[in-house]
Amino acid sequence: MGIETSCDETGVALYEPGKGLLAEVLHSQVDLHAVYGGVVPEIASRDHVRRLLPLVRQVLSEAGIARPDAIAYTAGPGLVGALMVGSGLANGLALGWGCPVIAVHHMEGHLLASMLEEDPPAFPFLALLVSGGHSMLVQV
Repeated sequence: MGIETSCDETGVALYEPGKGLLAEVLHSQVDLHAVYGGVVPEIASRDHVRRLLPLVRQVLSEAGIARPDAIAYTAGPGLVGALMVGSGLANGLALGWGCPVIAVHHMEGHLLASMLEEDPPAFPFLALLVSGGHSMLVQV
């Protein structure tokens, strides 16, 4: 299971090697922040608290499984409060379910997500990463 709470979107997905993506759900906070002209970190964090566990339940239900074999979560960079929500839930669920928990660097997650595709890029390759305030060219 992957959990993403680095900024203003709450994402949960289940992936199984050999089968691919089993279920995914993404909640956007765009409308919530629009009135302020940008993301308000405290509002983002509180919305993650409200949304995350129901989204986890939804993804598990859609995939038809009781619990995952491991949980990965976005560890940073991102909004500190928002990241803490994802980390807290991921670590709590992993402790309760007795499964490993894996902290994932936000930009590495974007970079390596392409490896989950049917036709992943071959090494070496050049990648353009653009995510919020973090943009870079990476030789992989």
